[in-house]
Amino acid sequence: MKRKQKRASRFLIAAIGLLLAFFSAASAPARGAGGGGALRFAWLSDTHIGAGGAEGDLRLSVADINAQAGLSFVIVSGDITEAGSMEQYRLARGILDGLGIPCHVIPGNHDCKWSDSGAAWFGRIFGDTRFAFDAAGFRFIGVHEGPIMKMGDGHFAPEDLRWLAAQLDQLEKTSPGRPVIFVTHFPLDNRVDNWFEATGLLKRHNTQAVLVGHGHANVKLNFEGLPAAMGRSNLRDRKKNTAPGYTIVKIKNGVMTFTEKNPGRPAPPAPWYSIKLEKHDYAGAAGNPALPDYSINKKYPNVKILWQQDLGWTTASSPALHLAGNSAIIGDASGKVRAFSLDDGHQLWEFATGGPVYSTPAVATENETGPARVVFASTDGGVYALDAATGARLWQFQTPALTPIVASPRIDGGAVYIGASDNTFRALDLRSGKLLWEFKGLRGFVETRPLVHEGKVIFGAWDEHLYALDAKTGALAWKWRGPNRGPLLSPAACWPVAAHGKIFITAPDRKVTALRAATGAEVWRAREVSGRESIGISGDGATIYVRAMTDTIAALATAPDKPTVEWQTNAAFGYDYNSAMLEEKDGTLFYGTKNGLLYAIDSKTGKIKWQHKTGPTLINTVVPLSARKVLLSDFDGKLTLLGACEACD
Repeated sequence: MKRKQKRASRFLIAAIGLLLAFFSAASAPARGAGGGGALRFAWLSDTHIGAGGAEGDLRLSVADINAQAGLSFVIVSGDITEAGSMEQYRLARGILDGLGIPCHVIPGNHDCKWSDSGAAWFGRIFGDTRFAFDAAGFRFIGVHEGPIMKMGDGHFAPEDLRWLAAQLDQLEKTSPGRPVIFVTHFPLDNRVDNWFEATGLLKRHNTQAVLVGHGHANVKLNFEGLPAAMGRSNLRDRKKNTAPGYTIVKIKNGVMTFTEKNPGRPAPPAPWYSIKLEKHDYAGAAGNPALPDYSINKKYPNVKILWQQDLGWTTASSPALHLAGNSAIIGDASGKVRAFSLDDGHQLWEFATGGPVYSTPAVATENETGPARVVFASTDGGVYALDAATGARLWQFQTPALTPIVASPRIDGGAVYIGASDNTFRALDLRSGKLLWEFKGLRGFVETRPLVHEGKVIFGAWDEHLYALDAKTGALAWKWRGPNRGPLLSPAACWPVAAHGKIFITAPDRKVTALRAATGAEVWRAREVSGRESIGISGDGATIYVRAMTDTIAALATAPDKPTVEWQTNAAFGYDYNSAMLEEKDGTLFYGTKNGLLYAIDSKTGKIKWQHKTGPTLINTVVPLSARKVLLSDFDGKLTLLGACEACD
C-alpha cells in the first residue's frame, strides 16, 4: 500500500512538473530566435496633426483600429504633430485617447524642432517621451532623436542613451535573451548624427527588429545587420487621391509581417514585408554609413582642447561670459544653469529650475543697481535673474499659466527684453524683474534673441513676421513679412544684426534680407548667397557673414543699398542647416556646423585659418574669447574651450 502511495505521489509530482514546464515554456519570453507568442498590433507614424487634413485622417484610422479584432496595442513612431505646439499636442492626445487599446508614443523631429516648449510639454501631455513594455515575450522600447529647437540631423540625447543602456542592461539581468523590438523616428543611418551609439547598444542584445518613421513610405531596411522597416505616414496623399493608412504588424511562428491597412477598406491578402525572427550574429555585421571622421584635427595639431566639461544633458543654448568673474554660464535640458571657471573649467555654482533650459543667458555687469546679473528663461515659464558670482536668485518673473519660454533675453539700458511661447513679448526691469510692458500682437511663439537698435527692439516670431517695437513703450513701430508664405519660413531663429541704418536677417526661405531700421522697408534681398537663419556681423559693423546651405560661407558689405559680396569661401562642409550664428572676434570668424566641425576663418579675406572637429553633433552659436580662443557647446552636452597657437595660421 505504501509502495502504491509512493508511486502515485511520484507520478503526481512528475505530472505537476510536466504541467509547470509546459506553462513555463508557453509563457516564457522568446530566446534566441525570438519566437514568442502570437501578437498583433497597429503601427501609426507621421500623423502630423496641425497639417491640412491630418486631424480627419487620424480620426479615420483610430476608428478603423477600434473596428479590428485581436489588436493588443498601438505604437506611434513620431511626428505626431506638424509643429509641436501645445495645442497640437493636446488635439493629438485627444484623438488618440479614443483608441480602445493602449497607445505608446514617441516624438519626432516635427514635434521637437518647432515646439513652443522645446518639446518639454510632450511628456506632460502624452505621459513620457519614451516607452518600454512587454508583450508576448518581447520587450518593446521606444526612444526618439529630436532634434530639440534646432535644424540639424537627428540626435540621440545623452540622457536618452543612458536610459536606453539602463533598460537593456536591466533586461539582460532579469530576463537574459529576451528579444527586443526597438521603435524610433529617424532611420538609424547618417540622418542621425550619432546613430552608431544606439546601434552599438542594440547589437549587444537580442534585437529582432527596428521600426522607424520619418520617410512617409513603406520601406524594407537594414541597419548594420539590424532588420528594420519604415512605416508609411498616416496622411493621405491629396494630390494622388490616396487613402490614409497605417500598418498592422503580426508576429506568429517566428515571423513578423507588415500589412498596410486603409480605413474602411479590407487589408490586402499578403503583407508587404516580413522579418524572420532568429538569432543574429551582430558582431560580424558591417556598418552601413561611414563613422564620423576626425582626421581634419591632424591637419591642425596646434588646435587643442584647453578644457572640457560634460554636462550630461542635451544642450541647445550657448554659454554667456561673466568676464568680471572669469566664468562661463550655461543651461541644459536637466533644468540646471551652471557656472564654470574659464581658467580650468571647474564648476563654480549651479541653480536648478523646474524645466529644461534652452535659453542662452545674458549677463549685466556690476553697477550701482547691485551685483552682476545673469538672466535666462526656463521652460517652467520663469525668467530668472541670478547673482552671476554666486548663483543666488535675485528675482523671478513667472508667465501666466506657467507658459514655457525657449527664447533668449537681451539686456539693454536697465531692461530685459525677451519673448515667450504665449505669443507675447515683454520688457522687464533688470533690477527688480517687474513687468515694464508687454506686446501681445504676435501669432506665434518667440525663439530668438532680440536686437536693440536705434530705440527699437527687433525680433522674429514663428508667425512669418519680423517685429520692431519701441524699446520704452512696447508700441509696434513696424513689422515685415517676406514674400514666401508659411510659418515654417518665418525669420524666427536668426539673431538679427544691424549697421548703417539697416537690419539684416536670414530666414528659412534661403534669402538674406536688408530692411530699413526706421521703417522696415525692404532695401534688398540677396540671391547671391542662399543663407538660412545663420548670420553674423563684424565688430566694426562693416560686414555681415552668412552661411549658405551647401559648402559656402560669404561676407557682404553693410553700407551699400544693394547686395555686395566681399568674399565667398568654399568651406566644403557639405549640406548644412544648423541655425547657429556666425561670430567674429579680432579678425577671426567662427562657425560650427551641424556635424561638429568648427571653422576659424580670416574675416577680411575668407581664408580658412584652421578647423577642428569636436564631436559628431551640432555646435551651438560659439562664444569667442579672442581670435585664437573660443568657447563652444554642443548637443551632446559638451562645453569646450578650444585654443589655437600662432603657428595654426
